[in-house]
Amino acid sequence: MRLVIGLALAGCAWGQAAPQVAETITKEEPATFKARVNLVMVPVVVRDRQGRAIGTLKQEDFQLLDKGKPQLITRFSLEKAGGAAGKDGKNPQNSGGAPSSPVEAPDRYIAYLFDDVHLQFADLARVRDAAWAHIRDSINGTDRAAIYSTSGVTQTEFTDDKDKLRGTLFTLLPRPAARTSMQECPDVSYYMGDLIQNHSDTMALNAATVEAMACAHLDANSRSAAESMARSAASRAIAAGSHETRLALGMVRDVIRRMAATPGQRVIILSSPGFLTIEDHLQTSELIDRAIKANVTINTLDARGLYVEGMDMSQRVFNMDASRVKAEYERATDRANSDVLAELAYGTGGKFFQNNNDLKEGFHTIAEAPEYMYILGFSPQNLKLDGSYHSLKVALRTPAGLSASARHGYYAPRHLSDPAETAKEEIREAIFSREETRELPVELHSQFFKPNNDTARVTVLARVDLKGLKFRKTEDARNANVLTIAAVVFDRNGNFVTGVQKVVSMQLKDETLAARAASGITVRSTFDVKPGAYLIRLVVRDAEGQLMTAQNGAVDIP
Repeated sequence: MRLVIGLALAGCAWGQAAPQVAETITKEEPATFKARVNLVMVPVVVRDRQGRAIGTLKQEDFQLLDKGKPQLITRFSLEKAGGAAGKDGKNPQNSGGAPSSPVEAPDRYIAYLFDDVHLQFADLARVRDAAWAHIRDSINGTDRAAIYSTSGVTQTEFTDDKDKLRGTLFTLLPRPAARTSMQECPDVSYYMGDLIQNHSDTMALNAATVEAMACAHLDANSRSAAESMARSAASRAIAAGSHETRLALGMVRDVIRRMAATPGQRVIILSSPGFLTIEDHLQTSELIDRAIKANVTINTLDARGLYVEGMDMSQRVFNMDASRVKAEYERATDRANSDVLAELAYGTGGKFFQNNNDLKEGFHTIAEAPEYMYILGFSPQNLKLDGSYHSLKVALRTPAGLSASARHGYYAPRHLSDPAETAKEEIREAIFSREETRELPVELHSQFFKPNNDTARVTVLARVDLKGLKFRKTEDARNANVLTIAAVVFDRNGNFVTGVQKVVSMQLKDETLAARAASGITVRSTFDVKPGAYLIRLVVRDAEGQLMTAQNGAVDIP
């Protein structure tokens, strides 16, 4: 079963619109904002000689090069990991007037993603045991963990129930999607198949042909038939390898999308032996971009531990010369398999743990997001929409004792980004964050009412002070602005429960604006929930000033 995420917050119509008032219309439709187009985001982690992340650098300390050409850094921010979720600060009241209890929000979400499509049983068992040791000893009360597999068969959503996580872990089994355990004749790997079919590699083709003659007991006069067998085996290997790569990358994408709906620090730990991305480079680049936008750090662990390159002794040898050539390709395959793990980690500001058998220590090392991460953004000049690869380099102008880790490149898009859709993503990112910003004068209040013991109704009130808004004069001398107000409810584990997004369009005369300046406007959102502890997130964005306020609240319904 694949992980399916149906949440599409920005632009969706939830709940009922607030009553219309003179010169102010509230409706549930997306507002259109100015948005960044073709902005490339580059997370950078700077460490000192002791490996500690450094958070004291400024924008002018960085130089960013795209294909060797210096780029103008148009966006710069420093992100600090951790930070407790904020509280409402307004002591929300229930229907009887008694204050509700504060709800402790999770600080960190860790998704353990196991590549059961590519992992062999021995490696999967070792990495599974190490993961449980880490969950048992290191996951605390403000953490939530989830378990997913690249096959989509095994999964448990975010929870703090360690027994439930342990039960899911020990149901993990290797689930190859397209490969068989039988040794084929000839036995051609995905890597060799690509060389034969796509790169006309005569050495790889000859090795597969010689092995075909040996395993099929063909004589020298049947070489053309053996070569045909080799090419067919290459084609099958490419089809199988491509399918399993798409499956693994697709699940990484789904987990990133799922984690975008969690408030707090977001970390994915991908445990895998690695896999080839021969035909999926653009998809990998898009995954990195998606993770950056969702504030998800991908840390990767090579589940093979400390492995020895060379010939696979579990496979039958039909021809020694062919096997020696294949061993060279196996060594190249082992190195290439690690590339995607390194790319996903370094491209999102994460870590890559490899060539070490202490997998428990590996989980401990990579479970944390870096304490400090710089986000550099630039808009490539004269960017061709051709899907070509652009190498990136981040240099420090004052590198004394410091080293920078960043994504190595990106693939150019094949079409322009849609500004309206990009703006919706920006609002969505704010909703599923726990960071509080107060660029607009907004007050958050929450109340609840229990009609009976089994149901409750939560009301979220957003009061916006009009004196703090920027208005645009229209042709008929009215004051115009558009507010997007999103109120979202999460459960105590940070899982999305319900939410509503409303758009308030204002066309106010001068006298109306002056009269309303003192009282402002209040938008009410009501949700039907079951009794329990909930986190509330309110985001307000205006179209004219391009300013945003994001606040956290909490309500505990007994």
